[in-house]
Amino acid sequence: MYKEFPWLHPVLICIIIAAIAFGLFNFGNVKRILVGRPIRSRELNQPHMKLVWLIALPILAADLYSSVAYGPEAGITELAHLGTNAKWIILPITASTVILLAFLITSYIMGVMAYPSGGGAYAIGKDNFKKPVVSLIAASALLVDYVLTVAVSVSSGIQTMASSYPVLSGHETLLSILCVFIILLINLRGVSESAKVFAYPTFIFMACMILLIVAGFIDELHHGFVQPVTPPFGTIPQGLTAMLMLRAFSSACSSLTGIETISNAVPIFREGKNGAIRAYIALGVITGVTLLGFAYHLYVKGISVNPNNTMLSQLAGLYFGHGLIYQIIIIFTFVVLILAANSTFTGFPQLAALVAKDRFLPRSLALRGDRLGYSNGMIVLAALAALLIEVFHAQTNALIPLYAIGVFVAFTIAQLGLTKRWLRVRGHLWKVKATINAFGALVTALVAVIFAVTKFTGGAWIVLIVLPVLIFCAMKIRKHYDEIADELRIDLETIHPHKHRILSVVLISGIHRIVVETISFAQSSSQDVIALYIGFDDESIERMEQKWKAWGSPCRLVTVKSEYRSLLYPLSKFLRRLENYEGGKPDHIQLLIAQFVPKKWWHHILHNQTPFLLRTWLLRHKDVVVTTVPYHLHH
Repeated sequence: MYKEFPWLHPVLICIIIAAIAFGLFNFGNVKRILVGRPIRSRELNQPHMKLVWLIALPILAADLYSSVAYGPEAGITELAHLGTNAKWIILPITASTVILLAFLITSYIMGVMAYPSGGGAYAIGKDNFKKPVVSLIAASALLVDYVLTVAVSVSSGIQTMASSYPVLSGHETLLSILCVFIILLINLRGVSESAKVFAYPTFIFMACMILLIVAGFIDELHHGFVQPVTPPFGTIPQGLTAMLMLRAFSSACSSLTGIETISNAVPIFREGKNGAIRAYIALGVITGVTLLGFAYHLYVKGISVNPNNTMLSQLAGLYFGHGLIYQIIIIFTFVVLILAANSTFTGFPQLAALVAKDRFLPRSLALRGDRLGYSNGMIVLAALAALLIEVFHAQTNALIPLYAIGVFVAFTIAQLGLTKRWLRVRGHLWKVKATINAFGALVTALVAVIFAVTKFTGGAWIVLIVLPVLIFCAMKIRKHYDEIADELRIDLETIHPHKHRILSVVLISGIHRIVVETISFAQSSSQDVIALYIGFDDESIERMEQKWKAWGSPCRLVTVKSEYRSLLYPLSKFLRRLENYEGGKPDHIQLLIAQFVPKKWWHHILHNQTPFLLRTWLLRHKDVVVTTVPYHLHH
């Protein structure tokens, strides 16, 4: 359909954007339907607004656990061109990944214990490094990672479905963007609402993966643990180099992304840090078992990389055929890959809010929406992810090099920060803790460097440019906020309000009820009132002056001719002339503009938007105050 109608894709994107603007910002009834009723601020810390760890686990762990569907495949894909003799290497690569997973989860558990308020690598970096640039590196890396997580997870999920249902092939980009939009709407309803929708599909996917692993062992008990299709173990394929192995290992480490999500979202646990620790332990065990079991069965069955059929789909097809169980596995693989994106809709807004509170991001990201979630951060995340999916055409392999660098940069900063903390505060078993974190920092830094070097030409250079740019922008934002704070700060003992002399200018288009209301308001707030009429020809100006005189001249009338049929230039010129006003230069000029307020929303298109244009144009006049006087129409 998209190939036949190439205009359909951008049109649908425009419809989605318009729907967000229409439903979420302009019309309360539609917003209530989509997002739900507003929640009072005092409900924020109520138990019903938080999640028990068992329910929070699938919400926050979907990112990490869903990676098992493509992590081992991403690693072995780097070696696929070496032939059959390279297939066994998936085992040591996956085992190394699981060992690193154990170190990282142990480290993050220690981080949760040390920083129970959440914040992850950003909070750790902020507390343990004097220069803010270090914590900003962690925050920027994680924010980029969250955006890429949404893009990678949704794209991977759609690709999984397309490999099983060819009718979807060619529509991956459009379907991915639609999924992002749906996830956004659900998350705008709040964490507890999204938990009701997303928790159980993740549990079902976990059960599917365990079922797949158990089915594999049953198959091997019947047909042998070494089968005719099993590739030889330990054979070094021709062309294998250390750099190629490092590339494969770093790609497989993409299955470790999402570990930090729990540490960033500690406040949503009903049990606090204890709930986060339980979730980490459960997540580490089930992810490690799944990765090892999945990789082992891929090796035994000699599964090859197929760009049109994922390795998970191939393995499930061998064990269950293409019947009901296969369909369930594929469907819930798709669902959980989508839910991986959902977990970042908790992590990204929480982290962005923390950074915004420190004035390194726009303050609007620190504001809670109607449902007490950081809705602005969610909308930004969805918009950036949709843009990324569009640019890369929903190709997961193209996004993974970008996906993992930021993750491991943040891992490294978190490990280094915790190492510094244990060396500083010491305490119980501080040497053991410092050793674990130092080793973790070394390994994660090595993986980040490997990614940067081996994937540089494959797109990693983009992240290496984006991170410094984000940090530079964050520093500029903080500088701006600091300068504004200095400029607005006053001495409470010496500076007090005082009256100003105000000259009111009422912009009129004729004599009618709206002009009466506007001039009445102006005369109620100021002694000096001028009515300004801008005409486009001499006849209209003469008629206006005659009608004004017949009306009794309620205030002074000034007429200006605009030969170019423009209001902006003659109005600006007149306002500058008022600096030499006969009564002395006023402190402020108040420009009053009447504006229709139609009874029905569609009536807006029947009236021009002159007041809006004038307000925007006159912002550059620092001594001009623009006042809009609304007139509510009855018809």
